[in-house]
Amino acid sequence: MVGAFEQALLAAMIFVIMLGMGASLTPRDFYLALRRPYGLAVGVVSQYGFMPFIGFLMTLALALPEPIAIGLLIMSCMPGGTTSNIFAYFSKGNLALSVLMTVTSTVFGVILIPIVLVIYAAALDLEIPRENIIATLVILLVPVAIGMGLRKISANIGAVTEFFGSALALFFIAFIAISWIPRNWQFLLTTTPATYFAAIMLGVFGILVGYLFARSLKLHPRNVRTIALETGIQNGPLAVAIIALTFPSDEQQGIMAVAALYSLFIVITSTLVTLIFRRANTAAEQKIPDSLL
Repeated sequence: MVGAFEQALLAAMIFVIMLGMGASLTPRDFYLALRRPYGLAVGVVSQYGFMPFIGFLMTLALALPEPIAIGLLIMSCMPGGTTSNIFAYFSKGNLALSVLMTVTSTVFGVILIPIVLVIYAAALDLEIPRENIIATLVILLVPVAIGMGLRKISANIGAVTEFFGSALALFFIAFIAISWIPRNWQFLLTTTPATYFAAIMLGVFGILVGYLFARSLKLHPRNVRTIALETGIQNGPLAVAIIALTFPSDEQQGIMAVAALYSLFIVITSTLVTLIFRRANTAAEQKIPDSLL
């Protein structure tokens, strides 16, 4: 399914993506976030409260087979991806809040992802090697710390690292399209509509629920858009890497199907949502500090 070379390439790409994520932050950002933690709390609730529950309900409603169900559950438990920062920017959202939510959900994910996976896997009677997932997540905190160190040493180096990390996140999707899909074309042709529905609608439902949740809290429209995108846009590359590095090659095809398809379709979904957000009337929206909610 994924050879040794591709596993090494996946690991290298994920390292650079996480490095760029860390380079987007400074210790001062965390200080400001801790002083005004409301927005970050909303993001954590959205990521690890709503999204796994959506994945759980879809698994039950669609009666997905075990490999697909495992893939959907892992995908729904992922933190926010750097792709969400790009779409938050183009949708006129709160970019600083988006970046902070992405990194915070990644850091919290080391603890929350295994817990949420254990709870829902037990409810669905699924076997997931959580120890391997925990080890992978802990290792991925290293490039985040290195990225923050580079930003502290030199703002220019940090900015370049951040750019390459964000760009590589989009390249990763092209890599999946070029590498994974052609080799699994027959599998995708025979994949049930329920699998495609799960892969596409996980992001759609996440964006919708995040939007309604933020609106119900009467947040500023910029932050509503940001939280909606942060909720629905999960870290697809991280999910693919975890599956590739955790499960045996003969089990990966079905498990990786949702993560691979999600990574492709979330770009289309997010683009359409961004166009809708940009067309929304923003005349009455006054500018607010980026790091505040």
